[in-house]
Amino acid sequence: MGIMKWMKSQFIDIIQWLDDTQDTMVYRFERYENEIKYNAKLVVRESQVAVFINEGQIADVFTPGTYTLETKNLPILADLKGWKYGFESPFKAEVYFVNTKRFTDLKWGTKNPIMLRDAEFGPIRLRAFGTYVIKITDATSFIREIAGTSGDFTKDEIIEQLRDIAAARFADTLGESKIPALDLAANYDELGNFVLKKISPEFETYGLKLTKFLVENISLPDAVQEALDKRSSMGVIGDLNKFTQYQTANAIESAAENQGAGGGAGGGMGMGMGMGMGMAMGNTMGNTLGSNQNAQQPSAPPPLPTQLQYYFAIDGAQAGPFNLEAVNAQITSNKINKETLAWKEGMPSWTKISEVFELSSLFGSAPPPIPKG
Repeated sequence: MGIMKWMKSQFIDIIQWLDDTQDTMVYRFERYENEIKYNAKLVVRESQVAVFINEGQIADVFTPGTYTLETKNLPILADLKGWKYGFESPFKAEVYFVNTKRFTDLKWGTKNPIMLRDAEFGPIRLRAFGTYVIKITDATSFIREIAGTSGDFTKDEIIEQLRDIAAARFADTLGESKIPALDLAANYDELGNFVLKKISPEFETYGLKLTKFLVENISLPDAVQEALDKRSSMGVIGDLNKFTQYQTANAIESAAENQGAGGGAGGGMGMGMGMGMGMAMGNTMGNTLGSNQNAQQPSAPPPLPTQLQYYFAIDGAQAGPFNLEAVNAQITSNKINKETLAWKEGMPSWTKISEVFELSSLFGSAPPPIPKG
């Protein structure tokens, strides 16, 4: 088998990679003892990068195109090899092909529920999941930091680590956003964009670019969802007394129809049931009227909820507090910007406005300053 590989290497002088797996990120081109012939052809296709490695050191990198391997297009390898006056075939080097296409529909999700304090429900637990998209933008960093000397590196070997990073950063963002649980569905896009900006630098250290981060679902525990469904059902029903009267009237109508259809003893039974239901309906209506007459005056409404108050560091001094309306005025007058430090009750320290979720979104709606002259 070794002789066959050697013979095959003597006649193959084209170095290329045809990927049919759709999940391979790095592929090492196999040559007998890593020997490459002088003037061999290197074919790098679109969405690929070829990296030459000599004795563990990353040398030359080739972008898409067709190359004839000579000293002039292998300057780093020539220096490492000590080729001062050209070289003779064969020479030894490892060739790694790196897949730079987008890897889509990668899943992320919370392994355990996220504990949060909600303004309406109090302490709650939330689960979330979604998808993200990545691509390799720095082949040398990816080989150095992640793939190493693996001859066939697939996305499955890194996806769990990336999933853990995504879930952890999403949990931080969700806790800092203070968005009510019932309003989360309306903020999926905003949360996804905020997480994308927050974790992109971590992906870049691996030579990866996070191009998209989507939040598909944030869910409450089953018991809480059942309670919400019951609460929603009561809202649909509305006035419970009127609903009971409507149900009773339908029952009397059904009993009357059974009386007409059955006749005889069955009809007498249906009449008795109809009378009984009619009496029950009368009692229900009487109780309703009585309760309306004896109803007490409505109690005083609860106090209006207080708005969040923010403090800012302006010209080296603390300014505030400001509600959201006053914050908008400060933005319009250019007294604060995204780099201004902000603080509100519950925050452990002063933080840039760009990192405070509900404040960073205000800058998109603020009008630009009026031009002078």
